[in-house]
Amino acid sequence: MNWDDESAYDSTPADDRVVGAAADGEDQAVEAALRPKDLGEFVGQERVRQQLDLVLRAARARGATADHVLLSGAPGLGKTTLSMIIAAEMGAPIRITSGPAIQHAGDLAAILSSLTEGEVLFLDEIHRMSRPAEEMLYMAMEDFRVDVVVGKGPGATAIPLELPPFTLVGATTRAGLLPPPLRDRFGFTGHMEFYAPAELERVVKRSAGLLDVTIEDAGAAEIAGRSRGTPRIANRLLRRVRDYAQVKADGLITREIAAQALEVYEVDARGLDRLDRAVLTALVKLFGGGPVGLSTLAVAVGEERETVEEVAEPFLVREGLLARTPRGRIATPAAWEHLGMVPPQVAGGAGRAGEGGAGQSSLFAE
Repeated sequence: MNWDDESAYDSTPADDRVVGAAADGEDQAVEAALRPKDLGEFVGQERVRQQLDLVLRAARARGATADHVLLSGAPGLGKTTLSMIIAAEMGAPIRITSGPAIQHAGDLAAILSSLTEGEVLFLDEIHRMSRPAEEMLYMAMEDFRVDVVVGKGPGATAIPLELPPFTLVGATTRAGLLPPPLRDRFGFTGHMEFYAPAELERVVKRSAGLLDVTIEDAGAAEIAGRSRGTPRIANRLLRRVRDYAQVKADGLITREIAAQALEVYEVDARGLDRLDRAVLTALVKLFGGGPVGLSTLAVAVGEERETVEEVAEPFLVREGLLARTPRGRIATPAAWEHLGMVPPQVAGGAGRAGEGGAGQSSLFAE
């Protein structure tokens, strides 16, 4: 099972849905017991795992600290887990902090000056670190030295402070926000991809064993198929299905039990929940498939604009159910099919998709 808790520091609207990638207190408590301890246990991310294995093996053979590592990707894919594995593989302690927690250069200097040789510093949401601290980090990563400024004004003095060699592991959900000078100082950069259903099935089976849950292969496949390519969501759904199986059945998770449980939690066969389906339904039934402006669509589903844009839309776009255009949002043929409806252009002269809704496409497009 692989996941991390970087989304706890993200600035996007709260996503506390059962299919949300953010980690709440319950998730974090359970995750600590389920995390894999080495690269051999880590499921998925084959390319990143193999490349990282070479980096760590070579560093151990040289008797040196590993290169600085930058891990990017969506929340819940395993960035924090990999950082802990890096420390374990190198036999080094790990220090965990986050970008939002470092608002001043002095905060970073205090952390860096207390590191021991070979220690791993995990900096979550590194793109949200303050600019003064970021500039201090340049020298620390490259020369293992920081300049601590003592005093103010003309009498200020910069005192160089030597640092022991250490490995920085940075994690970010928005790699594009990192300035090039910072990205260039990482020796290894790995991008975390969403998981295939077969990989998530392995994650579910492994977690079920650790949680002492009896599950059939078909039940694991059913949960994996609704997990939106994210291990954290897969494990959360597994716990909810486990609860249902204990209360409504004999504790054994079959395909039928998994499907019934996830229907209770409003997660359909494709991983869409109430909010996702509300957006698609409004787009199709109220606006004839679009295009329709984001603000109007948000009003139609009774949510904030930011919630629709940053919580619901990314998955719908990735699944090919919704498209963003200069004129507004439109529903794809796959969205009509998922809702059990026929697109207008197929319905025998009903017109082009996006021309329904009494001409509302032109009124509400943005």
